[in-house]
Amino acid sequence: MSDSVWVIAPPQREAKNLASELGIPLQIAQILVNRKIRDPETAHRFLYGTLDELHDPYLMTGMREAVERIQRAIAQKEKILIFGDYDVDGVLSVVMLLKALEFLGAERDYFIPERLKEGYGIKEKHIEVALKKAARLIISADCGTKASGFVKRAKEHGIDVIITDHHRPGEDLPAALAILNPVLSQSGYPDKSLAGVGVVYKLIQALFERTGKSSFLPPYVKLVSIGTISDIAELRGENRIFVKFGLKGLENVSNVGLQSLIDICRLKGRRISEGDVGFRIGPRINAAGRMGTADTAVRLFFASSEEEAAELVHILDELNSKRQRIEEETYSQALDRTNQYSLDKRYRILMLGCEEWHRGVIGIVASKLKDFFYRPVILFVYEDGKAFGSGRSTTEFSLIDCLDNCRDFFLNYGGHMLAAGCVLAQEKMKPLKEAMNSFASSRITDEDLRRKISIDTRLDFSEINYSLLDNFSLLPPLGVGNPKPIFLTEKAQITSHPQKLQGKHAKFLVRQQGRTFEALGWERGDWAENFQQGNQVDLIYSFQFSSYLGEERLCLSVEDMRK
Repeated sequence: MSDSVWVIAPPQREAKNLASELGIPLQIAQILVNRKIRDPETAHRFLYGTLDELHDPYLMTGMREAVERIQRAIAQKEKILIFGDYDVDGVLSVVMLLKALEFLGAERDYFIPERLKEGYGIKEKHIEVALKKAARLIISADCGTKASGFVKRAKEHGIDVIITDHHRPGEDLPAALAILNPVLSQSGYPDKSLAGVGVVYKLIQALFERTGKSSFLPPYVKLVSIGTISDIAELRGENRIFVKFGLKGLENVSNVGLQSLIDICRLKGRRISEGDVGFRIGPRINAAGRMGTADTAVRLFFASSEEEAAELVHILDELNSKRQRIEEETYSQALDRTNQYSLDKRYRILMLGCEEWHRGVIGIVASKLKDFFYRPVILFVYEDGKAFGSGRSTTEFSLIDCLDNCRDFFLNYGGHMLAAGCVLAQEKMKPLKEAMNSFASSRITDEDLRRKISIDTRLDFSEINYSLLDNFSLLPPLGVGNPKPIFLTEKAQITSHPQKLQGKHAKFLVRQQGRTFEALGWERGDWAENFQQGNQVDLIYSFQFSSYLGEERLCLSVEDMRK
């Protein structure tokens, strides 16, 4: 049985006011208040916001200088080199800049380092790439805020650098011509949560507004939505607008590469959701950088024919399948080792390493282990005397703060609260483990290590009606900052014996107040043994919608259940 802590949000007076002002069901208003959306104006913007409400890009410090320098480079036919990261956010940032600069008549090229050979970010040695490509202007995409050494070398060669990024800075900012990064205290930008693609969009928005081409912006929102979801950025503010309208735009795609990607994900003709992007589209783009070279993913978006696109998508699909196989094997090994040595009983942070693991999957595996043991996890690959780490954390513990505290151990590190990476000499692993667990022990309590399920509101089955569901459809996109709503229904009765599906899921019927719904327990095949027809249960769940023969069906995705 589950030992999760059920945390029920208390009814809020503001919810009644919102429900009355906006004419929405009280349960929907309660969900908004739980997300700290309390006044009618903010709630209306959250539910009905449009692309017209995006901020002025020139609010971001450095934007005017960046636009003027790019325009000068285009006018003087200078080569512009885009330097990107190898994940989905970085790849799509590169694609967007390449397309926008080409549209404006620029001479442009790009470079993305190989993940396994060069690691993350712009390094001093990469000045050789710029010189070889005869670049006079470099624009970073989803990286560069810590590239002080590279920027210094570039200036020595008369090359200007514009940085577009969303990661935290180091001790010193690079002396770049412009740094477009909303997280910087001096950025002046009101929305601090943009992903790399979001920052690039703001640059393109500014360029197109300056040149009278704003009407050509909508197609870029589709790519912004994919990058934002894949980078697990907070879905509030501008990110919410990008994703909301980007997902809608993915229903009508003209780019043959993107269309081919949608086809192989079996999403053609369907309404594409956040989950479809996060678990189907994004991983295939990501597989290029994780398992090979990100160049394959970039080239897909510039495919000139359906045949070329199909060939590139097939490569990405194969790489993703390979990634999945390696990921499953690594997860099994890490799980076995943790259980064998009771590491979860001994340490607040799980830190494991192996020479044989693949650097392209350890971040994903760390995320799965984090979910299983509900604590921060960092996995390391040992190569050539170095330890390459990738970690994930829970909302109770900031991983980047922990790395900052241990900065003297690292050759390089970066990230944010929930995800981070690092590189250090392998010989320093033992003292690093001691230092990080010492830091964690002072900040992670026993209560923090118990999985908590936040419940938005109680809901009787009789209250699930057309009005509720119609207004519920205004809440997506769902994700970080706007999690899927969780409901509690008490004293329901299981009316069919729970079936085990595919050896790991549970399916059953549940009835309360005269209404019966189909319920699914993902990864809860054990319920087939622990529950039976006739049991009275309290259950917490989210809504899950599916289409069958053109008709949309509702079932309950049960998070937890108790007799």
